[in-house]
Amino acid sequence: MTERQQEVLGEIAHSRTSPKHLVQRATIVLRSFDRIDNADIAREVGMNASDVGKWRRRWAQRWRGLILIECLESRAAFRRAVEKALSDEPRSGNPGKFTAEQITLLLALACEPPEKSGRPITHWTVAELVDEAQKRQIVASISKSQMQRYLDEAELKPHKSRYWLNTKEKDPVAFQQKVEEVCDCYRDAPRLSAEENTHTVCIDEMTGIQALQRSVLTLPMKPGQTECREFEYQRHGTLTYIGNFDVVSGRLIAPTIGPTRKEDDFVQHVAQTVATEDPTASWVFVVDNLNIHASEGLVKMVAETCNLDEDLGGKRQNGRAPIARDAAQVSRRQKPPHSLRVPAQAHVVAQPD
Repeated sequence: MTERQQEVLGEIAHSRTSPKHLVQRATIVLRSFDRIDNADIAREVGMNASDVGKWRRRWAQRWRGLILIECLESRAAFRRAVEKALSDEPRSGNPGKFTAEQITLLLALACEPPEKSGRPITHWTVAELVDEAQKRQIVASISKSQMQRYLDEAELKPHKSRYWLNTKEKDPVAFQQKVEEVCDCYRDAPRLSAEENTHTVCIDEMTGIQALQRSVLTLPMKPGQTECREFEYQRHGTLTYIGNFDVVSGRLIAPTIGPTRKEDDFVQHVAQTVATEDPTASWVFVVDNLNIHASEGLVKMVAETCNLDEDLGGKRQNGRAPIARDAAQVSRRQKPPHSLRVPAQAHVVAQPD
């Protein structure tokens, strides 16, 4: 057994999501590698000794093929090969009800946006897929459980979605430098807090929070009755929540709630955060690249707080203050061009998109 085989078998044997038969067979192979007798392995996995011997022999027969896959293909492909080696051989039975073409069309349908079919939903459900497949006459009929099995085999989850983020920095070397600086800020936070009285704070906003008020008070739980909540409510607009986590302690220092997320709101939030602690302390603020995080008002506030008299330059057309040049003028340390280091109370680091 190679190290990678042992690693993949261990993942399968200790997985909470792998099928039981794969967990048992992976455990058999691992325990066999430890030179445990078939009878002892059988008691451990809940099988009989003859079945344990069968899977030991099958692993020995398929070992050479697994070595080739391990050397030539990706880790994901190798894991699939291991799972296949631990699976049962195809059994004879009734021919499949659906052709390969029909199955392909069903999976293609699941990859289409629902609005293309004129349905007023954003994500497919299994029931909607079954109904649409029958309307398009891809199949005469299909059960929801069968459709779900096809989706599972293809690893398709049409009911889920996630966001992704594209970097605006096209130079990989510059992007790497920015990432390393942000990581260095988090890594150095405990030392800066203990030795230099410097607070490292991560700030972000949550916008569009609905301010709702229930029309009637919630009725508390009592014996024989669960808590009852009134379904009608009054809308009081939306609010923006600005949170600031101390990286070392994990506590919220001075969160703010307001109707907008503008330049003045963020400047006030930073000023409020600095005012809550020791006035002689230094600060490192880690933010993303939103324009208000690099605004003219923020640079002026930092300069006034730190009693800096240097010429900070003018405001750019995109609304951002020239932080790169300002940092070079007022900093005692050389920093990459996307950060602002001032000698007294503040340090702003922009996280790369």
